[in-house]
Amino acid sequence: MRAREITPLALDSYQRAARIILSNHLVTTSYPDRAALPLLRRWATELRDDLLELFGYRLEVTETTARLFTVSDRLNPSAPARTATERTFDRTRYSYLALCLAALGRAGNQITLSELADHVAADAAQVDGVELSTDRASDRDAFVDAVSWLGVRGAIALADGDANGWASNPEAGEALYDIDRSVVVALFRPPRALQHLHSIRGLLAAETSTASEEDGVPLDAKEIGRRVRRALVERPVVLAGELDEHELIALAQPKTAVEVELLTGLIAERRAEGIAMIDPTGRLSDVRFPSTGTIAQVALLLAGEISDRILDVDAPDLAKLPIPHESDEYLIEQLDAAIPEAGIFEDLADEEVPMLGPAPEPVDPPGPATYPLIDDDWLTDKIAELVDRFGRTFAAQWQADHKGLRTQSLGLLQRLRLTHVVPGGVLVLPVLARYRDVVVSVRERDPLIDFAVDNSAPDTASEFSGTTEEPEVENA
Repeated sequence: MRAREITPLALDSYQRAARIILSNHLVTTSYPDRAALPLLRRWATELRDDLLELFGYRLEVTETTARLFTVSDRLNPSAPARTATERTFDRTRYSYLALCLAALGRAGNQITLSELADHVAADAAQVDGVELSTDRASDRDAFVDAVSWLGVRGAIALADGDANGWASNPEAGEALYDIDRSVVVALFRPPRALQHLHSIRGLLAAETSTASEEDGVPLDAKEIGRRVRRALVERPVVLAGELDEHELIALAQPKTAVEVELLTGLIAERRAEGIAMIDPTGRLSDVRFPSTGTIAQVALLLAGEISDRILDVDAPDLAKLPIPHESDEYLIEQLDAAIPEAGIFEDLADEEVPMLGPAPEPVDPPGPATYPLIDDDWLTDKIAELVDRFGRTFAAQWQADHKGLRTQSLGLLQRLRLTHVVPGGVLVLPVLARYRDVVVSVRERDPLIDFAVDNSAPDTASEFSGTTEEPEVENA
């Protein structure tokens, strides 16, 4: 591992570079900031070797881009593309994004927004279920969201005009973009040509691995170790109950987490239930928690209340259930149904996706771990209680929408792998115990200042804050 050869004084710089590429996958001269690419270029050789050895990831660094080609062990719908206002991309926006990339790849050095829209509309007309009509405001907004996503990453740069003006009135507004072809090419580089696939499974790790036996270590063991290390940096928490016997052995080996710590600067918090990689810098996480805002604060409060319920020895015992087995089969079937099966696609498709390496020996899976169940009625009552106690500090839209507040806060806890939603309630996962003993403080405005400014104004400046004695947990 090349990180062991780096001096202690330079190690922090190296770890910052590793966190940048692991959290962004694509780095350009402007994205995520102007200092990122020079830092990655400095450590390109060492990072290339370590990322391949530990995770099976391939790093390509040029003068204008750094691109990390990752390996997927499973389909992961929890990290979607998002708009500038943090809205999740829907199918329409994803379609426009793909068609924009195709159009930019055929364009020259510059293109206007209306020209790009015309290219996308023409291509969309050839795809069943996809349409871009510039007469519809909703289509224009979705198209501009896709274009903005490309702009943030440096694939295009605004040279003149305003995209929002075009979205409001395409007859009066216009925008001109410079195209960075190196970024356009780097953005979409699947491990296998999509036209050659009969199934989305061909993009998963088992079918794309190129590892070979080295140093007397069997291929199986090397790949299992990489799979576990990938889980450590891709998931907020790796629970022992969701791993098979071979993966548990790899997770139990101290060097597995130590190598990830050395590369990234994360700190492994090991418990009997699994491992959480804690990010003390807050720079590898896509979600900060605890954080500001009503949803994050209510989620923190709810975590504390749930912890108190679990630890309450006088309360009735809670039922314990395993996390339901989550199969990718349904999602795979949905994606496979969209693959064209006629013409050139059928001619190019492989007859069979080859399996690389020997098949693993069948093993008896360990018994499933079980977790306490908190039922929906308790959660509903607790949200109502929290609103009653602290509702005046919440954003106005949530003060009367108890159901929406409950859904959003539980969604955040699930995204952080603190709970898992099941029919009838949520399963409480072990890491949630980090947020027990939540301390709440509500800071009110000085009434003398209120009177001096405007005695009739509503109290909109009350501030709610929740803190915990435990360190912050973030999505490593």
